[in-house]
Amino acid sequence: MAETEIERSFKRRDKLLEMEHEVQKWWDEGRVFEAEASEQFPKEGDKFFGTFPFPYMNGYLHLGHAFSLSKLEFAAAYHRIRGANVLLPFGFHCTGMPIKASADKLKREIEKFGNPPVFPPFLDEEEIVVSQPEVKSNEPSKFKGKKAKAASKVGREKYQWEIMRGYELSDTEIAKFQDPKQWLRFFPPLAVEDLKAFGLGADWRRSFITTEVNPFFDKFVRWQMRKLKQLGKIVKDLRYTIYSPLDGQPCADHDRSSGEGVIPQEYTLIKMEVVPPYPTKFAHLEGKKKVYLAAATLRPETMYGQTNCWVLPDGKYGAFEINENEVFILTERAARNLAYQRLSIVHEKVTRVVELTCQDLIGLPVRSPLSFNEIIYCLPMLSVMTDKGTGIVTSVPSDSPDDFMALQDLKSKAPFRAKYGVKDEWVLPFEIIPVIEHPEFGDKSAEKVCTDMKIKSQNEREKLDAAKKVIYKGGFYEGTMIAGEYTGMRVQDVKNIIRNNLLEQGQAVVYSEPEKKVMSRSGDECVVALTDQWYITYGESTWRKAAEKCLADMNLYSDETRHGFEHTLSWLNQWACSRSFGLGTRIPWDNEFLVESLSDSTIYMAYYTVCHLLENNKELIKPDHLTDDVWDYMFISGPEPKCSEIDLSLLKKMKNEFEYWYPVDLRVSGKDLIQNHLTFCIYNHVALFPEKYWPRGFRCNGHIMLNGEKMAKGKGNFLTLKQAIDEFSADAIRFSLADAGDGMDDANFVSLTANTAILRLTKELGWMEEVVAAAESAGLRVGPPCNYADRVFDNEMNIAVKITEKNYSEYMFREALKTGFFDLQNARDEYRSSCGDTSGMNRDLVLRFMDVQTRLIAPICPHYSEYVWRKIVKKQGFVIKAGWPEAQNPDVTLQKANRYLQDSISNFRKLLKKQASGGSQPTTGLIYVNEQYDGWKRECLNILRNKFDTQNRKFASDAEMIQVLQKSEVVQKENNNFKQTLKKCMPFLKFKKDETLTLGVQALDLRLPFGEIEVFQENLELIKKQLGLEKVEILSVTDPDAVIKAGRHANLLNQAPPSPGSPTAIFL
Repeated sequence: MAETEIERSFKRRDKLLEMEHEVQKWWDEGRVFEAEASEQFPKEGDKFFGTFPFPYMNGYLHLGHAFSLSKLEFAAAYHRIRGANVLLPFGFHCTGMPIKASADKLKREIEKFGNPPVFPPFLDEEEIVVSQPEVKSNEPSKFKGKKAKAASKVGREKYQWEIMRGYELSDTEIAKFQDPKQWLRFFPPLAVEDLKAFGLGADWRRSFITTEVNPFFDKFVRWQMRKLKQLGKIVKDLRYTIYSPLDGQPCADHDRSSGEGVIPQEYTLIKMEVVPPYPTKFAHLEGKKKVYLAAATLRPETMYGQTNCWVLPDGKYGAFEINENEVFILTERAARNLAYQRLSIVHEKVTRVVELTCQDLIGLPVRSPLSFNEIIYCLPMLSVMTDKGTGIVTSVPSDSPDDFMALQDLKSKAPFRAKYGVKDEWVLPFEIIPVIEHPEFGDKSAEKVCTDMKIKSQNEREKLDAAKKVIYKGGFYEGTMIAGEYTGMRVQDVKNIIRNNLLEQGQAVVYSEPEKKVMSRSGDECVVALTDQWYITYGESTWRKAAEKCLADMNLYSDETRHGFEHTLSWLNQWACSRSFGLGTRIPWDNEFLVESLSDSTIYMAYYTVCHLLENNKELIKPDHLTDDVWDYMFISGPEPKCSEIDLSLLKKMKNEFEYWYPVDLRVSGKDLIQNHLTFCIYNHVALFPEKYWPRGFRCNGHIMLNGEKMAKGKGNFLTLKQAIDEFSADAIRFSLADAGDGMDDANFVSLTANTAILRLTKELGWMEEVVAAAESAGLRVGPPCNYADRVFDNEMNIAVKITEKNYSEYMFREALKTGFFDLQNARDEYRSSCGDTSGMNRDLVLRFMDVQTRLIAPICPHYSEYVWRKIVKKQGFVIKAGWPEAQNPDVTLQKANRYLQDSISNFRKLLKKQASGGSQPTTGLIYVNEQYDGWKRECLNILRNKFDTQNRKFASDAEMIQVLQKSEVVQKENNNFKQTLKKCMPFLKFKKDETLTLGVQALDLRLPFGEIEVFQENLELIKKQLGLEKVEILSVTDPDAVIKAGRHANLLNQAPPSPGSPTAIFL
């Protein structure tokens, strides 16, 4: 029975997997990735220390980890093969709440559903109509809404137990994960296995896990925190922070299931006092407590122009006790945030006096701070949001297009007023009050911009959003106050003054909420809380300047990455570094708290340099021996410890390890860590270490998609690292990751590319085995390279070596794969074609090709290369340490000549095919060449050369060159028919200008840098064979006798005259 294509594909993949297992044994036996510091200080380029943010151990490693990690792995492998001493260590992060939260979920699921638990089933999919709010305004509680149909699985999300079953664990095994330490025991060893199978060149002696489970690392983190506190970098203070009420602690980025990077958004909460008599629902409060509508605003300076306030027609509200004397009317969501900001009568509890609807609020009279209208009323607005701000919105129609259009709708549409029971006296008497003079739109900017944009109603969301952007930006930066006590002053100068006055006079309070929705890993929607806890003082001016200096000296490999860091440094402020829940290291001076997960992972790269000596010498070193003076001695040039229990020789060895490997040469990460971990890393290094140990380079990349779609377990579009290796092999995965892309944009892992890699690598193995056999049996041409094809192939290998080295050194791995594999393969195939068959290929060149190809691809496909090195070309040692291949300087002229030859043959073949389709089969080819520009083309080139500024790479204007052309001999010879000459010259001038800007000034030469006739003559046999002709002649179009040979076809030479780089072929 014949093999299917799938079976053949599996055989090829299985061949690679077998090779990989064998090669990994060689590496283990040779201990090739163990890195030792020498006592001699390394010179530039002698060592390479690269790190990767240690992955979190609450599951298996996946393809996303592999993508980012591959960038470091390829870089380290390149430095290793070129001869550097390379250290690539790898640890595992277990700090924080995700593991503890997941363990607790398992406990709760057992309590509720039994062991093993029996969960309720999922319901069927159904079509549901959802509202899709889209916030585009700086003003809270106003939204763009539309209805859309969405297919949604109704019922529930997966339980933690079900997620664990997805890891192919039995129920008995899953039950053990109620203990958080089981996660630490289970997942890190599996990650090591997967990374070894991936071929990661890590020194596994230096691997470790975090948290107090590892007492050595625990001591290191305690030292770090004490040093920061001694330097004044850690303080205890009241600060607004994203907070999980369920967890009872701040929720940092790594503690979130959604909302990473979201920070608190601070508003001014305007207290709009309800005028008695109070409505029936809260009449019992009259005389006892003041009741306020609480409106959140970002524009307190506009409050002079209030005409009313807004509520959502179908919104749900409540009256909530804030303190003994005040009640705020707002949404329960906003009240929940306030309760954690010490603005609730019961701390961290919402105390609702009464539930309210919009109908309870419409028509409510209020006195609002700063308003020129003594009494304003509460009115309905269709676009108020209740999941942003408080659901109560101040209305300033002079400066808000939303407010202006909503007020106009109520004024002009009596049925609209009647629908919501709005009385005329609540609306009609209120006119626009100018507050700010806008430089472009005057003192009633909202009305002006709505008129200009022809906005007719409050429902024209896109136009209103565009109008707001224009007005708000101009109003703040260029607006001038024309109302109130600060008339004549710039808005940006008085905004904070007005806000502070409102706060000091008790007419407003500070209110903060997450700028977007944040969910903790415990499944809790987070709030903003005013917490009294430990903070690291990121953003402090002196510290920030040092961080900026470090950043300026770093290699970041892209402008986008640099801009990301600069932006983060511009806004990053105090960071809550303590937690009361989860795993980790205790704050040394306050055991109630743990160090949060982004604060114990900023300088652990230093710990890598010594951890193998600490954790593998437990009989000589105990955790308690690691006092602060020991860490100071090892890491920050402190004095020798006076009474350390660690032997001085071992201390010196650890100090030498650190000083040899530091600083970190390259840290590779996804771009999402710029806004926290990577910037924290810079801050902590500049605070704790001398400048010579500050990090040298960060390389950031986008996320990885799988076959063009975002990786998502729920959609089945997901691969763990182990699954990927089992399906494709490690080298095919690495090949595809290199091909996926190198920039900051999201890259794409394509299964077809991985399958193609399997095919190409295994076919190349077969070809090499055949060629080596042929070489051993005298089946290849021997002797030194002697002909044109030999010279070209040798030159192409030189080019590949040089360009691929440049690509690797710049960490452009997709380009390295192209130049070091694909281009080199093409050169080999072209050489084989030029030689006719294997026997015509030069033995030395073919063996050199195999050597070069194997080394150039080794950083990306190390198992394949190692196998070829040892088993096929039978070299000694390991290819991964073999050194970069030697190469002569490329002959650029020869490369151009060959490209000219190959392109010409391709063009001739197309012309011949077209001619043969007419019925005749030519046997003879006449190839006419003109090796030098003449006539009007020569004149154009001379003008271009004279009018080109080589320093600034700019040409003179067309008008200037036309003027010179008009006076030239060419025009004179053509009887002053300048119009006709210009028609010919202008396209040529444009073509050569563009070519010059691309290729350089040599594009303006009158001749090519090689003899065209000579190239063709040397390759006559190749041309005949490629075109299938019996005879080919190479002729100069400047030779009259040669033109006669064209006979009746000579007119073709006039229709398509040859020029340098563009020969003309006639087939007879």
